[in-house]
Amino acid sequence: MESLYQFAGGDEALHRLEEIFYDKALADPVLREVFPVRQPTHVDHLTWFTAESFGGPARFTRELGFAYIIDAHRGLRITDAQRQRFVEVYLESLDAAGLPADEKFRAAVREHVEFGAQVAQQNSHARTDAELHPLREVPHWTW
Repeated sequence: MESLYQFAGGDEALHRLEEIFYDKALADPVLREVFPVRQPTHVDHLTWFTAESFGGPARFTRELGFAYIIDAHRGLRITDAQRQRFVEVYLESLDAAGLPADEKFRAAVREHVEFGAQVAQQNSHARTDAELHPLREVPHWTW
């Protein structure tokens, strides 16, 4: 069976998705505190993470490592409203990026984003390593 990465359209489609999402997040009043300024590498890093999660190249792990994403979220103190808005904005971005409207694909993406947002929220509140979510590698998402 085709991977989510291939079905989505590979790097080009995922980069388009992450660019649209990031622009929306930077402009969103609920997400502005989590995304206060544009980071020049953020879209590439999001693309690498999503691509690897969906069965594409392992660039995120190879270039950055999972500790990078843990450190990026630490101290952000993500609220429930911000976590929910992140998921909403991400899912809205799928249409804007022209990703497949296939029901099973969209369900897999929703599960991936909801799970990732929960992990990020937990890690954003962790004061010690013991309070971090136990995930220590890019999750591999399938149908």
